[in-house]
Amino acid sequence: MTITSARPKSRTDSTPAAQAAGKRFYTPYSFWFYLPTALLYSVLFLIPTFASFYYSLTRWTLFDSTFIGLDNFVMFFQEPALVKGFTNTLVFAVVTSGSKVVLGLLLAVLLTSRIIGRGYLRSVVFFPVLVSSIGVGLTFQVLMNPERGLINGALGVIGIDGPGWLTDPSWALMSIALIDVWKGVGLATLIYIAGIVSIPREYMEAARVDGAGSWESFRRIVLPLCKPATVTVIILSLIGGLRSFELIWATTRGGPGFTSDVIASVIYKQYQAGFYGLSTAGNVILFLVVTAIVLPLNWFLNRREVDL
Repeated sequence: MTITSARPKSRTDSTPAAQAAGKRFYTPYSFWFYLPTALLYSVLFLIPTFASFYYSLTRWTLFDSTFIGLDNFVMFFQEPALVKGFTNTLVFAVVTSGSKVVLGLLLAVLLTSRIIGRGYLRSVVFFPVLVSSIGVGLTFQVLMNPERGLINGALGVIGIDGPGWLTDPSWALMSIALIDVWKGVGLATLIYIAGIVSIPREYMEAARVDGAGSWESFRRIVLPLCKPATVTVIILSLIGGLRSFELIWATTRGGPGFTSDVIASVIYKQYQAGFYGLSTAGNVILFLVVTAIVLPLNWFLNRREVDL
């Protein structure tokens, strides 16, 4: 005697996969609503990006162009000034992003503790972010003047002979990096403050009950749970450092010589000189460098992100 069992049939397949497939393309809006944004994105980003890749392979003017292949890229890496600008860009980005992470975290810890005038101090730290980079550059150009500048004047009062912050080749790039950190650390601090205040208070209270001190609480709770904020600060600071131009141009214009030139300032000088194809190739290299650094770094930093 054979016993058979019949699986009850349902009118519709109610498995989770089928439900997900049915809802995959559901949207309360018509796809036509996305068309204006797609057009703007294509006109303002996609088309110029692909056009830049093409024109980087040509020698072009406003009226004609001649295809020359990879000659612009070969010339870019053969020019000492261009290679120097590429190196300075990497150094500037690493120094500024690392400084903003460290100082931003320390200031955020300070400004989330119980101190007098906490709200006012937060405003003071964030204020430089709101100031124009050109304005900041021109201001520090006066403050860092080696002869009449306020900074060297203050150092002279205590018997220290201040350097030529923006005129000495060995100091120029690091001086601009210092200005950039002063201007941008407020945003890093704000991001870290948001990360710290989002940590549940129960964690800190439990650590205090277990006898953990301030350093242990910071190392075991604040630092790991602020990893999303750290990732954000690193990525934003690196992108800003790799694309930096206004501050450098306002302070030194890449000088003295080429000692503080970055890729963006070299590209601008090439445009001024009429080498449009070479400068376009520099833009493409800058785009590829930013992409090659930021995307893998973002993946690596988010691999073990702490979930709150």
